[in-house]
Amino acid sequence: MQLRYAITGLVVALALAGCQRTAYDYSSNSNAGPAPLTAQPVPSVQGGQLPPPTGSSQFPAAPTATAPMPGAQSGAMAANALDVTKESMVGSWRVNGSCDMFLTLTNLGSGSRGGTRGCVGELTAMGSWEVAGKQVLLKDRSGNQIGSVYKTADNRFQGQTNTGQQISLSR
Repeated sequence: MQLRYAITGLVVALALAGCQRTAYDYSSNSNAGPAPLTAQPVPSVQGGQLPPPTGSSQFPAAPTATAPMPGAQSGAMAANALDVTKESMVGSWRVNGSCDMFLTLTNLGSGSRGGTRGCVGELTAMGSWEVAGKQVLLKDRSGNQIGSVYKTADNRFQGQTNTGQQISLSR
């Protein structure tokens, strides 16, 4: 029985011996700091346009000029649309009162990065957006237009997708 107590005591003593203070001792040589680093030479930077990629590419072809949408907005909506700026679009929008759209200023192709959460239909494929005149073009991840909206009031946009799905953005 006493052997068990002796072994237990020895194990506790060894465990406590491993517990020691690991904080830095500031009292010893407090004036000495780390040695300064030497500067490295930096080569000059060149700028210019890159040549187009050659051969087969892993990326899809660049979208062509934006064609009118099959279910294009009525002329009255476009004529009565309010002016819109890219900066005013940034942030979170409620789509049709049931899902969310997030628009950023991060460049993605010819537009800016954007996306949806909880949406259905063509809006699930949204990957980018851009302002063109008084309308906001919504695009898929390949840069193809999937819909557009027009500003109808402060923090309110109306429009539709290429297949005619109505879009209402609000905050």
